[in-house]
Amino acid sequence: MARPIVHDETLRRRLFDTAAFLIARDGAGSVSLRTIAATAGTSTTAVYSLFGGKAGLLTAVLDDGFASFAASQQEAAAAGLESLGRAYRTWALEHPILYGLMFGGSVAGQVPCQPTPGAAEPSFAPLFGAVAAALPGAADDEIASMVGVVWGQVHGLVSLELAGAPAAGWTWDAAYDAAIRQIGRSLRR
Repeated sequence: MARPIVHDETLRRRLFDTAAFLIARDGAGSVSLRTIAATAGTSTTAVYSLFGGKAGLLTAVLDDGFASFAASQQEAAAAGLESLGRAYRTWALEHPILYGLMFGGSVAGQVPCQPTPGAAEPSFAPLFGAVAAALPGAADDEIASMVGVVWGQVHGLVSLELAGAPAAGWTWDAAYDAAIRQIGRSLRR
């Protein structure tokens, strides 16, 4: 009697990691489901069983990335805005492939998938809370606008660092720390 095939969390994680790595290396449009499955040591049947196909797998990869990112932001939230900024960079440097897939648009432009609606919002809720706390009495649109400014600054620096851009006479640690401190000072005024 044949043993039942087990599609457990270990296989899911291996498929996530394999898909993210291959897509970052070769591009979402160039990587076949068969290649992902074979590299992960499983079959396409397992991928279809777990995710319904390539788009479902990639959506799950993005959702998982946002869940991990949200957890890091929520953990840092109690320490305030500067801590959130540092946690943003730490997470991105520890997960550069996922960061690129989540924020680089490389997946959605090549394969019809996006994160599940609502998957990204928990990632940004701590930032909205920190900005609202720093700007008591501010209108919602002012808070949202400032969140965009803060996120743009943090995201831009991290993206440049991950892209290997030169730090223009300083280290990325120093540049990032200076930006985070300046953001904090600006919001405390």
